[in-house]
Amino acid sequence: MESLTRLQARRVALAAQGFTDRPHATPSMRTFDRTLERTGVLQVDSVNVLQRAHYMPLYSRMGPYDVDLLRRAAERRPRRVVEYWAHVQALMPVDLWPLMRHRMDTYRSERGKWGFTADAELEPRVLAAVRDRGPVTARDLEEEFSTGPRTKEHWGWNWSESRKVLDYLYLVGDVAIAGRTSQFEVVYDVPERVLPAAVLDAPTPTPQEAVTELVRRAARSHGVASATCLADYYRLRLQSAPGRPSVKTAVEELVESGELTPVAVQGWKRQAYLHRDARVPRRVGARTLLSPFDPVVWERARAEALFEFFYRIEIYVPKEKRLHGYYVLPFLLGDRLVARVDLKADRASRTLLVPGAFAEEHAPDGTAEELAVELRRLAGWLGLDDVVVGRHGDLSDAVRVALAR
Repeated sequence: MESLTRLQARRVALAAQGFTDRPHATPSMRTFDRTLERTGVLQVDSVNVLQRAHYMPLYSRMGPYDVDLLRRAAERRPRRVVEYWAHVQALMPVDLWPLMRHRMDTYRSERGKWGFTADAELEPRVLAAVRDRGPVTARDLEEEFSTGPRTKEHWGWNWSESRKVLDYLYLVGDVAIAGRTSQFEVVYDVPERVLPAAVLDAPTPTPQEAVTELVRRAARSHGVASATCLADYYRLRLQSAPGRPSVKTAVEELVESGELTPVAVQGWKRQAYLHRDARVPRRVGARTLLSPFDPVVWERARAEALFEFFYRIEIYVPKEKRLHGYYVLPFLLGDRLVARVDLKADRASRTLLVPGAFAEEHAPDGTAEELAVELRRLAGWLGLDDVVVGRHGDLSDAVRVALAR
């Protein structure tokens, strides 16, 4: 069996994610397409303390870019990406739609996910309203389809009846997401007005064929990965009941075809697999901040094994119990995650706030200076004029001094 050192595995993983691609002076739609091919999906999240989650992985790989590139790709014809439950809520290439039909069928048979459901009697009426009036938001239909006052159930998610039905119709593929409003509200429409005809007309693969293709894409985006990593990328079942699609079966097929090679990775307890197109670069010259929702750190055990970087997002941790802060981003320098930074964009004062900065044990000399440069770059991309560093963390003073220079 082949073997990789942890250093080699890190570099394989970062190259697969696009961190060794030659930068374009001005990122264009061609740059976007290349980057999306590397990441496969862009997780969507509502937190906007710094920048929406789906914009950040593009910045981390492309550098400062015009965010209208993503809006054009997601909302203008010919659409390149569409939102669906691909990793979690995520923007995915439109050609993944047929591969998600097995997931849509599961949601239909289970009447949704997480125990949420919708009024079945409202479904045809809401669908007809979307077809007649779309694109629409749930708010546009709320009054017409309200069945009474809202209740605060399901962790306080206070959804209207129209929102519940639309979410169900979206999960099962009867409607698609056409975009979002400036308030981040979902805009729904029927799939034939959202997706290219070629995508809608594409044949539906069997569930196992779909899972195998998704594992193939996950392996390409990871470079090197365990079966657990591969399953997590598109939130697939590692093993399932006999006769049901599984990642285990997909991995076996891809090993047999030669697309994946079993390898041992230094420090990993899991069996790893190397994609046949993976490169082991001699160096990685990255210097960037990663979103908490970046594919590099999605699977926390993988991030710890590859980078020796223990990472947990603390948004849902009470303030007094947080170790590092509310919205903490890993700092990638070269091929290591060398620091983490608590960040907030204060748009009213046009200031990037840095309540805390923390160095990892293996952070090299010069980390503060490199981080200061990156903070200036990030602030400029966000349209902020200044960077103000707080006192929390062992790296804060050095970053403040570096910024002052």
